[in-house]
Amino acid sequence: MEISLTSAAQSLSLSRSSVPSTSLISKFTPISSLSFANFASTNQFSVRRRFIRRQNCLIKVHASTDGAINANQEHNDDFVLEDVPHLTDFLPDLPACPNPLKKSQAYAIVKRTFVSPDDVVAQKIVVQKDSPRGKHFRRAGPRAKVYFQSEEVRACIVTCGGLCPGINTVIREIVCGLKDMYGVGEILGIQGGYRGFYSKNTIQLTPKSVNDVHKRGGTFLQTSRGGHDTNKIVDNIQDRGINQVYIIGGDGTQKGAAEIYKEVERRGLKVAVAGIPKTIDNDIAVIDKSFGFDTAVEEAQRAINAAHVEVESVENGVGIVKLMGRYSGFIAMHATLASRDVDCCLIPESPFYLEGQGGLFEFIEERLKENSHIVVVLAEGAGQEYVAQSLHAADEKDASGNRLLLDVGLWLTQKIKDHFTKVRKMGINMKYIDPTYMIRAVPSNASDNIYCTLLAQSAVHGAMAGFTGFTVGPVNSRHAYIPISRVTEAQNTVKLTDRMWARLLASTNQPSFLNSEVVQEKS
Repeated sequence: MEISLTSAAQSLSLSRSSVPSTSLISKFTPISSLSFANFASTNQFSVRRRFIRRQNCLIKVHASTDGAINANQEHNDDFVLEDVPHLTDFLPDLPACPNPLKKSQAYAIVKRTFVSPDDVVAQKIVVQKDSPRGKHFRRAGPRAKVYFQSEEVRACIVTCGGLCPGINTVIREIVCGLKDMYGVGEILGIQGGYRGFYSKNTIQLTPKSVNDVHKRGGTFLQTSRGGHDTNKIVDNIQDRGINQVYIIGGDGTQKGAAEIYKEVERRGLKVAVAGIPKTIDNDIAVIDKSFGFDTAVEEAQRAINAAHVEVESVENGVGIVKLMGRYSGFIAMHATLASRDVDCCLIPESPFYLEGQGGLFEFIEERLKENSHIVVVLAEGAGQEYVAQSLHAADEKDASGNRLLLDVGLWLTQKIKDHFTKVRKMGINMKYIDPTYMIRAVPSNASDNIYCTLLAQSAVHGAMAGFTGFTVGPVNSRHAYIPISRVTEAQNTVKLTDRMWARLLASTNQPSFLNSEVVQEKS
């Protein structure tokens, strides 16, 4: 849902040139995270805004065109914009110029070429009559004014963390977007992740050099985990004359991007830092989904189908398919719902137990008696506490700070085999399939290719418009600019009390393994 700030908070502002009185500041407590820059009202009055909250009621501070400040209490509005930083926050005299898209042949037919500065995207669109309006984000897209001349731009692109379908598509579309839409000629590729800023040479990127990279999996720029040294990276950015940095990576990478932005701001550099969130697990908060997720779910169908064919062809066939999902079970859940051949889905958010009434062993035995076969889909992060206890393993982490996972697939396969052959004296045919690295190495499908294009172009438009320290993504199907801190503060996980998990339980008829009190506690 998109709404206009004209109707929501048309005069909700403080002039860039106005300073609120001391009495007003002492009377109310500002929310420091909600500072607004470069927001034009309908009469082209440039403003800086702050929301002020007192006694759980939203206070709006108004600045009129003559600079007068008025405070007004509104009990039923609670409109909040989570804004992103802008270069003019720390470079106030930075000049703007008309967007060259005005002369673009492609955009000439667009009815509304530029996004209004008043356009925002609501985070919550299902509301009740008297609900507060809640949080909103700036709508992504081209602005009428830009803060970079095309010939002065020297951009760079870096990819960090694990692989995911669609990375090459994002790289390609950033390069083509900068060149074709804005006429940028200097675009560098940083090789090998963050450490590539200070330990490797860069490569020149052109539309011709990236023309067909979207047809390949992985990242042709190469990637790595860790290696983030803020000072070295910003020194390199400064030495190379780079003024736009596009960073593709997961939550750890985006935290690094936030540190780069803070150092750039501290040094007063005209450098826009834009993040493109990447995770195959779909565990990034706020945005609807991450790129590559649709491809991963589609590719997982091949493994599930293979397991189903195998176990259906033998007596008492038990198929285990392990999918990616360190902390979030979205791939396993969606792949299960899409397949309809899965009998049980186990994810990190929903603990399970093996023995006893209502346990996994009992359920497997019931299905074998009923259908003579069963398929279990397992997210790699599920049941880690049981594996650790069984193997007496120490808690170790990788270079990105992620917990190293134990192989729950092999552990569960052995447990099931031991239980039925030794305890139940029952012959079974075990089939274990682990397609995790095959899934993340494939090129993105058609749906993800389009999505990657929108992400890349949104990032380019944002950087050219002078926004910085932001990440991009769809919020309720509308692309928005989101503060990096919002996508890194918490991980997106499957909610056991949501309808989607209920749909899965209804599809598989598996036990929930939890009583209602435990579910409410976990949620």
